[in-house]
Amino acid sequence: MFLNCHTYHSLRYGTISVEDLVQLAVDYKLKVLALTDINTVTGIYQFYKLCKQKGIKPVVGVDVRVENEQYYICLAKNPKGIAEINKLLTDYNCDGIEIPRTNPQLENCFVIYSLKNIPEHLAEHEFIGIRQNELNLLIKPELKSLVHKMVILHPVTFKVDENNEQYKLHKILRAIDANTLLTKLEQDHYCKSDETFVNKKLLLNKYIQFPEIIDNTKFIVDECSFDFDFKTPKNKKYYTDSKESDFQLLSHLAYVGFTKRYSDDNTSAKERVEKELMVIDELNFSGYFLITWDIIQYSKTMGFMHVGRGSGANSIIAYCLGITDICPLELDLYFERFLNLNRKTPPDFDIDWSWKNRDTILEYIFKKYGKDHVAFCGTNVEFKRKSRFRELGKVFGLPKDELDQLSKKPKEEHDQNSVVQEIYKYEQLMVGFPNQRSMHSCGILISEEPITNYSVLEFPPKEFPIVQFDMHTAEDIGLEKFDILSQRGLGTIKDTVQLIEEKRGITIDIEDTALSKNEQKCNEFLSIGKTIGCFYIESPAMRGLLRRLKCDNYKVLVAASSIIRPGVAQSGMMREYIFRHNHSGQFEYFHEVFEKELGETYGIMVYQEDVIKIAMHFGGVSAANGDVLRRAMSGKGRSLLALQRLQDDFFESCKRKGHPDQLSKEVYRQIESFAGYSFCKAHSASYAVESYQSLYLKAYYPIEFMVSAINNGGGFYRTEVYVHEAKMAGAKIYNPCVNLSEFQTTVYGTEVYLGLMHIERLEAAVKLFIPEERKKNGDYRSLEDFLKRVNIGIETLQILIFVGAFRFTGKQKHELLIEARFLLSKNQYRTKIISLFDEPQKDYELPVIERNPFEDAFDELEILGFTVSYSIFDLLQTKYRGSVLVKDLLKHHKKQVKMLAYLISRKHVPIKNKYGYRDDMYFGTWIDAEGQYFDTAHFPDSLKKFPFKEGGIYLLLGTVEVDYHFPTITIIKMAKMPLIADPRYSMDIEKAQEMENSLQEDVSLTFREPYPQEHEIGLPRKKA
Repeated sequence: MFLNCHTYHSLRYGTISVEDLVQLAVDYKLKVLALTDINTVTGIYQFYKLCKQKGIKPVVGVDVRVENEQYYICLAKNPKGIAEINKLLTDYNCDGIEIPRTNPQLENCFVIYSLKNIPEHLAEHEFIGIRQNELNLLIKPELKSLVHKMVILHPVTFKVDENNEQYKLHKILRAIDANTLLTKLEQDHYCKSDETFVNKKLLLNKYIQFPEIIDNTKFIVDECSFDFDFKTPKNKKYYTDSKESDFQLLSHLAYVGFTKRYSDDNTSAKERVEKELMVIDELNFSGYFLITWDIIQYSKTMGFMHVGRGSGANSIIAYCLGITDICPLELDLYFERFLNLNRKTPPDFDIDWSWKNRDTILEYIFKKYGKDHVAFCGTNVEFKRKSRFRELGKVFGLPKDELDQLSKKPKEEHDQNSVVQEIYKYEQLMVGFPNQRSMHSCGILISEEPITNYSVLEFPPKEFPIVQFDMHTAEDIGLEKFDILSQRGLGTIKDTVQLIEEKRGITIDIEDTALSKNEQKCNEFLSIGKTIGCFYIESPAMRGLLRRLKCDNYKVLVAASSIIRPGVAQSGMMREYIFRHNHSGQFEYFHEVFEKELGETYGIMVYQEDVIKIAMHFGGVSAANGDVLRRAMSGKGRSLLALQRLQDDFFESCKRKGHPDQLSKEVYRQIESFAGYSFCKAHSASYAVESYQSLYLKAYYPIEFMVSAINNGGGFYRTEVYVHEAKMAGAKIYNPCVNLSEFQTTVYGTEVYLGLMHIERLEAAVKLFIPEERKKNGDYRSLEDFLKRVNIGIETLQILIFVGAFRFTGKQKHELLIEARFLLSKNQYRTKIISLFDEPQKDYELPVIERNPFEDAFDELEILGFTVSYSIFDLLQTKYRGSVLVKDLLKHHKKQVKMLAYLISRKHVPIKNKYGYRDDMYFGTWIDAEGQYFDTAHFPDSLKKFPFKEGGIYLLLGTVEVDYHFPTITIIKMAKMPLIADPRYSMDIEKAQEMENSLQEDVSLTFREPYPQEHEIGLPRKKA
C-alpha cells in the first residue's frame, strides 16, 4: 500500500536510512514495500536484499521530479522497467533531453500521477495516486470518472516521533537544499505532515468506499517483480567475441611477452605461465586481462609511463603482458593471493598514470568501449561535522562569526544559547546522512549490457558520467571496477628523463627496471633517508624508517613500503620488524610456522599474503575463508565484519591444533589489525620499483629531478622544500625573470629559474602569454618594450617588478615602478602592436635610493611564500644558530641539545594518556642553519606549555634519542624566534611584523588509533 517511500538517498529530502525503512516495514507488519527515491536508484539494491531477508516483497522505482515539481512516480514491473527509468533520467542528466511532464515512454513500468498533474490521456499502465485527505474531492465529476484508474498514495518521507523532530529535520534539509532560512522555506518545498508509516488496516479503511482504488493498488504491487541476479558478473565479458578466442589471444600474448621477459629454458617461469592461464580460463577472466592489456597498449603508443600495481602484480601473465613490471618469481609472489578457484570476482589491477595523462586514458576507455557501457563509480559524500554545523547555523539564521565559531571550534567554546542547543540536536540527527553524490577517485566500470540497465548516470563537474551507487554496491551487483589512477610521481620521472635528454643530450631508459635496483649511490641515499622528492619514500615517517632499517637494497625497500602501513604498525609489528632486522639471531619466532612461512620477514606478518599464510597454516582456516580474509584486507569492505565472521573458526581450529590460548589471541590480534590497511607484496614491490626509479634520477641528476618535482606540484611537502633540495644539490636558484623563465621552472646548467607559475597573484593567462610572446618575437629589451608587447595593468606589473622579473634591465625596483607608472599613463603604450620603427627609449635620471639588502627577501616571502635571495635564517634578529647541528646529532644520544631550526612540517598524532583519555602529540620535521633535516617528538606535557605557533624558526631544547641509526629530539621547550622588522615598512611597526606571521608550514593529521606499546602486545618477543 506504500507506493512512494523515500530514504535519505533522496538528497536533502528523506530522513530515513534504507535499513530503517525496511525495519519500519517489519514493525508495521507489511508484506510489500516500494522504494521510490527522488531521481535516484542509489538504494534499490540494498533495499532489495534487506527486504528479501525480512520476507518482504520489494518493489522499486523512482519519484521523478524536475525543479521540485513531482511529475510522476515510476514503479518497475521488472528489471527492464528500472532500465527504462534509468535511461529517462540519464538522458536528462547527461544530454539535457527534457523529461516529458506526462506520458513518458516506460512500457515496463507503472506510472502514478498526483492530482496536480493528471494527463489528458491515461495509458493502460498509468494511474492516478490519491491521498486519503483528497478522497473528499472525488465528488467532482471530472475526478469521479477517473476512480477506476486511481491507486492509494500515501508517501513516506520521515519517521514518526513524539516531538515531531523528524518532520522538522526534513524541513531543515529542504531549507539547506534551497539555501534559505527555515522560517522562509516555501510550503511547496517540503512534504505534507502525514508522510510517515501508519497502520495498514487503518489506511485501507479510509478507502473502504472505493474498492476499485484498493484493487488497483493490489494489482500494481502484484504485477511488479524486480528479481535481480546478484551472482552473475555484469562486467564486459569478452575482449574479442567469445571466451575461446579471448583465451587464444591471451595465451598468444602471454607467450610473446614471455620470450621478452625470460629465457626459453626458464622452466619454472613457463610452468607458472601455464598454471596461471589455466586458472584464468577456468574463472572466465581472460577478457578482464585483455581489456587491461588493451588500455596499457594504448598508453604505450602515446608514450605514457604507467605503473601496474595491486594484487594484479602477483601475476606472471600480467608481467608478460606488460601490465606490470614486477617479476613474481624474483619476489616469490603468491599467485593465490591474486587469483584462486574460490574467487568469483575479477582480480585487482590498480594502474597509475601521470596526473597529466590520466584524462587521455579515460577518454580512450570511454571511446573504445562506448559511453553506454562505461561510467565511474559514484560515492555518497556525507555531511561532515563542519558542514553540519555550518549548514544548520545558516538555516537557523546565525551570523557569519557565529557560524565560524560553531564549525571550527570545539563545543566547549560555543555560545550555549537555545539556538545552539537546537543545532546540537539536529546535528546529531544528521550524522551519516548523504549530502551529495560525487565521483569515485579512480573506479571505472565497463559493463556488458548498457550501464543504464543498473543505474541512472549523472554528470559531475569533471565531465565523466558516474553511476549513482558506490564501489561496494557495484561489486555487490557484479560490476567490478578498473582502477585508473593518477599520481605526480610518474610525471616527475617522465619530465626528468625528458629534461635530461633536452638539456644534456643523455637518453635514459628509466623503464628498464634493472637500471636502478642495485645502484650503489641509490642504496647509500636510501640508507640515510636522502629521498625527498621520491615517490612514496619522501615523508618524514618513511625517511625515518629507511634510516632505522639502514635500508640499502630493493628487497628491504619492498618490505619497508608495507610495514609503514597502519596494518603492520597498528599491530606493533613494525617496531618488532625493525628490531629483528637490526639484531639478527636475537629474537624468537612466535611459532615454527612463522619461521617456516615468514622467514624472509623475520617471522613478522608484513604483507597480506603473510596474513593468509598464517591464517591457513597456523590457524587452519579453510582456503575459502582465506579468500574472505583477503577481501577484508583489500579495501573492498574496510571493516572488521569479515574478520569477525572468521574469529570463531580461527580459535576453534587453533584449539584443535593445540596452540596456547595466549598465542592464538595474539596472532588473531595481529591478523585483525590488517583489515583494510595493508599492502599485498606485489603492491609494495610496484611502489618500490617506482621509488627506485625516482631515486636513481635524484642520485645522478638531482637538479633536473628537483626541477621536475617542482613542476609536477611536488608531493608530501610544499614547493619551498623542493626548491631547498635543488639548492642543496648545487643549483643556483633565481627568481622568475620575464626573459629567462617559462611558465614552469626551468634549468640552464646549474642555474634554476623559478617559473611564472609560482607567482600566485599573477593571472594564469599572463603567466602563459609572457614566455609565448618572447618565443615569437625575441627577448624583452626593456620595461618599455615589455609593455608594448604584453597587455598588463599596473598592479600585475608591480608584482613582476617586486619579484625581480625585470632585473635584466639593471635598474632598481623603485626606478622601474616610476617608469612603469609613466609608461602606463600614456595610452599609446596600452597596445600590443609592435612598431616597425621603434623610437629609442628615453633615459630618466632618478635619485639613487639606498635599499636595505633584505627588502628583496621580504618581497619574495610575500609573493612566492619563501625566500630566494637569502636564507630564512639570515632574517633572524639573533645571530645564534644553536649549540649543535644535524651532522653532530648521532654523537649526542641521551644528551640535551639546543638547536635553531626552521619548521618544514608537523604531523598531529592522537595518543592515550596514562588515564586512558585521548591526548595529542606532534612529530616535527625541521632544517638547521646548514639546510640539513632532522625530526622532533612533542609530547602533551611539553605542548601544553610550549605549543606550535605556526610556521617559522624556533629555538628548541630537547633530548636526543638515537633509535637504530636515526636521531630524534624529544622536545622539552621551544620558542618561536622573531625576524627582523620588515624594512619595507620601517615607519609602520605593526605592518613590519606581518610577514613573520605568514610563514608557511605543512600540517598533516592521522586518524588512526595509537599504536600499541611493547607491554600491550603480551608475548615475550626477544631472547633473554
